[in-house]
This record gives sequence, C-alpha cells and structure tokens, in this order.
Amino acid sequence: MKIILNETLKKMNKSQYWLSKETGISSSAINNLCNNKTTSINFSLLQKICDTLDCDVSDIIKIK
Repeated sequence: MKIILNETLKKMNKSQYWLSKETGISSSAINNLCNNKTTSINFSLLQKICDTLDCDVSDIIKIK
C-alpha cells in the first residue's frame, strides 16, 4: 500500500499545516504520512483526515 495523502492535498490546494490544524493531528504525524514514513495508520486518524478533506480512503491510500 502507498499513502497518497500529499498528492490529494496538492490537488485540493491544502497544506499539511492546514490539515494538522483542522484535524488536531500533529504536524509530524501528517508529515510522516505524506512522506510514506509510517508503517501503520490508526483508523480514527484516517477517519478524521477523510472527514476533513471530504474524501474517501482511496484518495489517501492506494494499493501498489
């Protein structure tokens, strides 16, 4: 699986900082997700991101 959150943010003209402030997720956690430097993601974090961006999980994660 590959996290494509960074590409989704760019398409929506949103920054990692904005997402961090809107979701309450730490900027370092958002940065790690955007740069594929994580091995797992908590479902509640995934839900917060999807709700904030008004998108589906497939807009954040894709199967390689």
